[in-house]
Amino acid sequence: MNLTLPHFIALLPLLITGATAILVMLLIAWQRIHRIAYLASLLGLVLALLSLIPALEVAPLEITTLMRVDRLGLFYSALVLIATLACVTLAHAYLGRKPGEGGFPGNREELYLLMLLSASGAIVLVTSQHLASLFIGLELLSVPVYGLVGYAFFHRQSLEAALKYLVLSAAGSAFLLFGMALLYAEAGSLEFIGIGLSMGTFGSAPLVEVGIAMLLVGLGFKLSLVPFHLWTPDVYQGAPAPVAAFLATTSKIAVFAVVLRLYQMSPATYGGWLTPVLSVIAIASILIGNLLALNQSNLKRLLGYSSIAHFGYLLIALIATDGLATEAVAVYLAAYLLSTLGAFGVVSLMSSPFKGRDADALFEYRGLFWRRPYLTAVLTVMMLSLAGIPLTSGFIGKFYVLIAGVQAQLWTLVIVLVVGSAIGLYYYLRVMVTLYLVEPGMKRRDPPINWPQRAGGIMLLAIAVLSFVLGVYPQPLLVLAQAAGF
Repeated sequence: MNLTLPHFIALLPLLITGATAILVMLLIAWQRIHRIAYLASLLGLVLALLSLIPALEVAPLEITTLMRVDRLGLFYSALVLIATLACVTLAHAYLGRKPGEGGFPGNREELYLLMLLSASGAIVLVTSQHLASLFIGLELLSVPVYGLVGYAFFHRQSLEAALKYLVLSAAGSAFLLFGMALLYAEAGSLEFIGIGLSMGTFGSAPLVEVGIAMLLVGLGFKLSLVPFHLWTPDVYQGAPAPVAAFLATTSKIAVFAVVLRLYQMSPATYGGWLTPVLSVIAIASILIGNLLALNQSNLKRLLGYSSIAHFGYLLIALIATDGLATEAVAVYLAAYLLSTLGAFGVVSLMSSPFKGRDADALFEYRGLFWRRPYLTAVLTVMMLSLAGIPLTSGFIGKFYVLIAGVQAQLWTLVIVLVVGSAIGLYYYLRVMVTLYLVEPGMKRRDPPINWPQRAGGIMLLAIAVLSFVLGVYPQPLLVLAQAAGF
């Protein structure tokens, strides 16, 4: 192993994110100052984002056999860092009171540390080209999330969600490890390309098929695809709102990015029996996710079921493989990132751990327009984008997935996508209508807000504007997505 200066430049986003986590940990040990921990996290994530520019100059570059820093990895690293930056800002607004108020124990700074550690794992994951680094990145991503989900441990729902996620995630990791062992036993390699070359030379074998199936179970759990989705609504509802946003964006985007790389680099993972199985999972995820969201009266649970459907849509582009498939995945995930951050961001600014449970019941948003018009505007744009309505980024993402499906002649999946989108339109519009209902005694004014909430609100408005701009003029996003291909 001979690491040179270009290797360190390529690793800068990961190194800076990890160094920021260490800095925040030392700051906490020195003195608990909430604002300082937040600003250090913010600065580190901004520097990590800026470091992607020099990293692009040396890419593509192989960092040992474990990691490959290329345009694909850097694009998804950017999405991970943007999502983490937004979630850190939402967490600061969410925890923006003094320690001890409302019964909160006051240990607020560790939340930023856990998010930074998890983001480091996500960056490792999106640059992995080896099953060992895949597992290391996945665990570094997942283990801090257990603590994040149960961060408000004094609320029963948060603790229950953390325990559910911990137990089921451990089961998913066990399947993943067993699958890796079976693949290594047959192929003699853990590299994505090595597995593909070995299978191309010697043909498929029962051990390989069982190993791939176990990998599918482990990764399907992380993406909450049907039938591995049962944890999703409970964990989303129990987790603090900024953590639910982090789980729905950073975690899922990183896992789907490594699935895309594995699927594209290792022919043993597609074709044959796996394509029909993925097609069935995609159909089930789209239909079940949308149908279960119809009767939800809790906004976080609704968004949880919605995310199941969205990753079902993404599977269509994954199955398509050729043509616009890789570009469609990149565009869709970028649009999904904006829409999900905006929706969970509104819940975060409406909620506080000091007041008991989060403000996630749909009745709490009745007539929100007359109390907090700017939050209503953001949530309206996010619902339209998630529904795939034209002039939003969500429409561009869904259109690209549709085109990828048509190019690959996946007609059944294309029909299911259209039907699922029609079902989804109902419950997204139901949320929007609730926002504008009028009740007696309502006054058109925002309640007083503190500066962290104001910063979070400005960020949400920027996300809503960006979602609209990319829906009207998507060319910059399309250029980035094209550059992110293999």
